[in-house]
Amino acid sequence: MRGMTDGMTIGERVAFYRQRRGLTQLVLAGLVGRTEDWMRKVEHDVLPLDRLSVLRRLANALDVTLGDLIGEPVLMAWADEPGRRTVPALRAALMDHRQFLTGPQSGEPVRLGTLASDLDRHWSDYQNSRYARLTERLPLLITDAQAACQHYGTTSDDGLRAHELAASAHQLAAALLTKLGEADLAAISASRGLTAANTSGSPLMIGSLYRSVAHALLSIGEFEQAVALTRAAADHLEPGLRTATPEYLSVYGTLHLVGVVASSRREDRTDTTSFLSEADEAAARLGRDANYLWTAFGPTNVKIHRVTAAMELGDVQIAIDLGPRVDTRGLPTERRVRHAIETARAYVRWNRIDDALAVLLAAEHDAPEQVRYHRLSRILVREMIRLPRPVSGAVELASRMGVRGTDPRQP
Repeated sequence: MRGMTDGMTIGERVAFYRQRRGLTQLVLAGLVGRTEDWMRKVEHDVLPLDRLSVLRRLANALDVTLGDLIGEPVLMAWADEPGRRTVPALRAALMDHRQFLTGPQSGEPVRLGTLASDLDRHWSDYQNSRYARLTERLPLLITDAQAACQHYGTTSDDGLRAHELAASAHQLAAALLTKLGEADLAAISASRGLTAANTSGSPLMIGSLYRSVAHALLSIGEFEQAVALTRAAADHLEPGLRTATPEYLSVYGTLHLVGVVASSRREDRTDTTSFLSEADEAAARLGRDANYLWTAFGPTNVKIHRVTAAMELGDVQIAIDLGPRVDTRGLPTERRVRHAIETARAYVRWNRIDDALAVLLAAEHDAPEQVRYHRLSRILVREMIRLPRPVSGAVELASRMGVRGTDPRQP
């Protein structure tokens, strides 16, 4: 049904799928625990829908996926080079069934040192929000990592190292695919990465991949499963906390940040507070903002998640108070810009549209691809251009992002 709803807003899609199911506004409102007046305002885009917890309830009631309801297409299907496939090529690499063959394969694989260096460069691209370049280069990295696992096997030190690198490569692919809206493919990549991590025997990599799987569950609206998996992974890592290294604390703390997002989207304040407390304690032990194993974990990332949780729980005033005061200058670009989008979201909800636009424009300057492709920034910009009197600059930003208003003919 995606093609039929591409030009619609989220509210219009709710109305479309509701009518397709033959439900009245009153009945659908009852299914999600809301009033008929609330449903009417949603369908007319008077009340914005940017909380995934609410979107998931609507999607379940309408018997559609979150992706159908959000309606954002995958925006990065081809690289600038003519004929150079990007996301399709990454899908092909992840679905290459030769990886399931047993025994060493013919040919000389990429050296593990070279593979590790390539992996570091690609993680740097991700954290600097260079999504187009990363999407183009990831297929080869995945293929090389899988070939190394097949060549070195599972018993030698080189074999274990190969699987550790493959786990990290799949984790990176899962993180990127989640950003681009390829939730199902992200889940496949995270699952393959967890298998490789378990083979490697590295507790740090296993913890990291549990986090990726939980993120993948979040992206498809499985908040309860994400919380349960986070708890199980934390229990698995907890015995090592007594002698934890900075790397270990970073993985453990970041895992709890996933729990923060999952529990806040479940609107569970008790669990959200508990996960924040554990993450805060790990950050305090770490003592500073760091980037061990590409986690960007530390006290500032915990503060960022406090703002995210506040918005998911509907505590806009708290987010307005906290968000602008978080100093993210020491963090990677991806984290800085993600927090900027969340801060803009709070401003929009508080009807401070000028402030929201200023934050988004600054974020676009730092990371244009991240602002363009993120689901939330696109929702916010669409709301801005639908105002009776759009703020100067919002229409231009929407045009650069490829965001359309209500008229599907609008460029």
